[in-house]
Amino acid sequence: MRTRKQRSVIYLVSGVAALAGLLFGFDTGIISGALLYIQRDFVLTTEAKELVVSTVLLGAMFGSLLSGRLTDRFGRRRSMLVISSLFILGTLISSFATNIAAIIVGRLFLGVSIGVGCYTAPLYIAEAAPVELRGGLVSFNQLAITIGIMVSYFITYYFTGTECSWRWMFAIGLIPAILLSLGMMFLPESPRWLVKQGQKEKAIEVLKYLRGTSSVEHEVNEIEQSLNVRKARFFEVFSPWVRPVLLLGFMLGFLQQATGVSTIIYYAPTIFQVAGHSVAQSTLMTAGLGIVNVIATIFAVLFIDKFGRRPLLLVGLVGMGVALMGLSFVFSAGVDSNVLQWSAVFCTFSYMICFAFSLGAILWLLVSEIFPLEVRGAAMSLSVFSCWFWNFVVSSTFLSLLNQMGPSNTFLLYAFVCIIGLIFCYYKVPETRGITLEQIEDNIRKGLPLRALGQPVLGGGPLVQPQPEPSELSS
Repeated sequence: MRTRKQRSVIYLVSGVAALAGLLFGFDTGIISGALLYIQRDFVLTTEAKELVVSTVLLGAMFGSLLSGRLTDRFGRRRSMLVISSLFILGTLISSFATNIAAIIVGRLFLGVSIGVGCYTAPLYIAEAAPVELRGGLVSFNQLAITIGIMVSYFITYYFTGTECSWRWMFAIGLIPAILLSLGMMFLPESPRWLVKQGQKEKAIEVLKYLRGTSSVEHEVNEIEQSLNVRKARFFEVFSPWVRPVLLLGFMLGFLQQATGVSTIIYYAPTIFQVAGHSVAQSTLMTAGLGIVNVIATIFAVLFIDKFGRRPLLLVGLVGMGVALMGLSFVFSAGVDSNVLQWSAVFCTFSYMICFAFSLGAILWLLVSEIFPLEVRGAAMSLSVFSCWFWNFVVSSTFLSLLNQMGPSNTFLLYAFVCIIGLIFCYYKVPETRGITLEQIEDNIRKGLPLRALGQPVLGGGPLVQPQPEPSELSS
């Protein structure tokens, strides 16, 4: 059992790193309100509006592909310093923009920062955290994302009617960006990355600081054993022994977005207005949606290491599917009555609660756990790219689906994806609670089925098994 002092150090480290998640949530959420005021200062076509919104997602896709190589080459800490600088640059460009092109460029920088940050922050936390706290600490990042989204909704409301309101909305993002930059200057590098670079003594000192004890030799030895393989090349992330967990990461990224969360985050006011509520009511209810998102994520942070990943994931998918079916029914029945209008609100809030404690928190945790260390950077970046790709697809098609299929069939489609996700997660997603990253890697190397990757390593055999030569991998 760790003392309060020992826990406080790792909580501080995780909290600073999770500021990248807060920026992620803020910069993706703020545009929904800022766009209403940008179009008052600039003439915007429908295509231009879509571009202003989606540029962040395009930048995030690009950043997610860069993230693996960036963090493997320069380290987790220095990569966080780079993205904090890009957050500051993108925010300044957006805030002082004199035309739409400048706003788009600023949002592109922010998107690249988000793409790298949403990969690097949970990875850094997972590699710094002790095994018994890893789930909750990595979920700090998701909690920070939801807080960022909630804050963006309240900032939008606060600056409504203010002169140059959209500039102030963007500019508030400088505060967490500067805090992230200053905080990372004082935090240590990931001990696993240091061992990988041959800096064992430095890794030992970092672990002593993070654990609050000098007894870290066993943990260092486990990390060294997991590195006792030849250095992997990028394309070996597609080799047969890694491919199953890579496909698992891809599928989790698909499910997180294709179940419709982007439509709720970006278009909640539109959904509430379609349901028959006024603009003022829709704005306040959207802020309330941000609050319940944060509360449900706090629940995940507190209990993910107690209940486990799988139970929360499966229960959440069931709840999301039921809520989406409820929305489908409400819109098919019509929204003229007061009961149906508020039923739509209830279903939307229920969906967000279930998403927050399941796919919302668990995706980022699992992709930081399931990949072998030698290919973790590339594999995680590809999984995060999958998440951003489907975010872009869902966000850029939602309004078109509403027009062509109607709201009832659109939400029914997302409910069908929840059913597919429930079946997939039941049979394929492992329970990784209380299992070290090195044990998970050993199970991958042994060729265990995906669902069994979280079982403890038995016996006294070596942690690392011999891997095929490059010629065998390419054959």
